[in-house]
Amino acid sequence: MKIRTVVLTILAIIFIDQALKIWVKTSMTYGWNGQIYLLGNWFRLFFIENEGMAWGWKFGGEFGKIALTLFRLVAVIFGVFYIRNIVRRKYHRGFIICVAMIFAGALGNLIDSMFYGMIFSASADGLPNAVLFPPGGGYASFLHGKVVDMLYVPIIENKTMPSWVPFWGGETFTFFSPIFNIADASISVGVIVILLFQRRFFKKDSESEQSTLLDPVKPNDTVQIS
Repeated sequence: MKIRTVVLTILAIIFIDQALKIWVKTSMTYGWNGQIYLLGNWFRLFFIENEGMAWGWKFGGEFGKIALTLFRLVAVIFGVFYIRNIVRRKYHRGFIICVAMIFAGALGNLIDSMFYGMIFSASADGLPNAVLFPPGGGYASFLHGKVVDMLYVPIIENKTMPSWVPFWGGETFTFFSPIFNIADASISVGVIVILLFQRRFFKKDSESEQSTLLDPVKPNDTVQIS
């Protein structure tokens, strides 16, 4: 597989991810009042922001935000060398594409964390749509940007848990409640496909190792065998 194909895959995911995020950030109303229903009630655009973890989760306040951003930056740098290595060693095409998807997803969210605070005005309930490159500057400094999420797929929403269920009986629940973005989805799909098809992806390497171990030892012609 050519490295050009991998680069184009990564760029395509990042472009789609960032284009949708910019549109959502500058066009949609923040929070519940701005929902856009795409396929009935179970697939919507719902604009929220988070401190940087996938699927809208938070971690450790401001310190956790910086730590997570720096960790993601190190992971992306490592990913560049890892992708180059697996392409050169001719790993399975599907595995390379999955790694490229994971890399693109991490980079897509890293862009939000690094730059969005500097180039956008703030978004929150009651505020007008955000402005790209506002005259007064952005809402935060470098590395302090928030990740934009918008994909909401509540397959089962606001249902009551049966009373016989331990701990949660009688409570209202929603399945699937996390709000995510294209980058999150790219990471998740890449990981899931690797787990599902790992035998196929690494079959060639395991077979070559086994064949090497099972090859009979051939005597050297130059050595006299008594």
